[in-house]
Amino acid sequence: MTRMSRTAVIHEHGGPEQLKIELREVGEPGPGEIRIAHRACGLNFIDIYQRTGMYPQKLPAALGMEASGVVEAVGEGVTHLKVGDRAAYAANPPGAYSESRVMPAAQVCPLPDGISFEEGAAMMLKGMTVEYLFHRTTPLKRGDTVLFHAAAGGVGLIACQWAKSEGITLIGTAGSDDKCRLALDHGAAHCINYRTENFVTRTRELTGGKGVDAVMDSVGKDTFDGSLDCLKPLGMLINFGSASGPVPPFNIGLLAAKGSLKLTRPTLFTHIADHDACQAMARHLFDKVLAKEVTIRIDQRFALDDVAEAHRALAGRQTTGCTILEV
Repeated sequence: MTRMSRTAVIHEHGGPEQLKIELREVGEPGPGEIRIAHRACGLNFIDIYQRTGMYPQKLPAALGMEASGVVEAVGEGVTHLKVGDRAAYAANPPGAYSESRVMPAAQVCPLPDGISFEEGAAMMLKGMTVEYLFHRTTPLKRGDTVLFHAAAGGVGLIACQWAKSEGITLIGTAGSDDKCRLALDHGAAHCINYRTENFVTRTRELTGGKGVDAVMDSVGKDTFDGSLDCLKPLGMLINFGSASGPVPPFNIGLLAAKGSLKLTRPTLFTHIADHDACQAMARHLFDKVLAKEVTIRIDQRFALDDVAEAHRALAGRQTTGCTILEV
């Protein structure tokens, strides 16, 4: 009997209206693969980049990078998962907006019993992003200070809690007083409403004029220049997203003039390409959640059929915390 799965697919790049729910055949896993029945799927800005064509996809394309569920079948050579296991992932290729799928097993992680499917779907991409930002990008230690843009978003609220658990002072930015309060409630030491205050001036005031050790910036074009001006000499700007659009070309000599600054553009998928590294990052994240040092806040839930509406809310900055699709 042929197994079919309701799956969100685009046939053209463009707006949320391009997302269509279609029935797709789901086969058996080959070597190194599993079949997973999803319980929930996560939404992330990378999904929007893929839908619009900022990150072009081979069309037609199923979207979604993050989900949780139960392993239904295991291909040859897969040893870290078995049929019936609870599991969660953030991984390539896209296709998580679906009831079930066959996919590579290497980046799929056993999900501890103490973490719900909803939390698992909401936390993997955002939480492992925070893990590499704080532990695998630039040396950060207790007592250091970081500036984190979009601190009330899904990645941001995890980062606020993570920083506090590590003894790192996090200065957040957000677009409203309510969002600033949310960041503060989750562990940010300070939060700047960028609509009413100049975040560069305020960051300099909060650091006694010294600047911060690192800026973690997923906004991109709108914050890039200001982010550089918030760094202390030898500080690092970590650009890990482009919510406001890609950063335009700039003169690399600016980094020298502003204090021998460092700049990097990492991606989660480079970090998790190695199976062992991916599993270690996931365990570190799970440990933080199980220890209640990090709570996964899910503020928006949509049905799979309403995926276009979910994309509109995320792109319109109408969301806080994490957003999931219920399968």
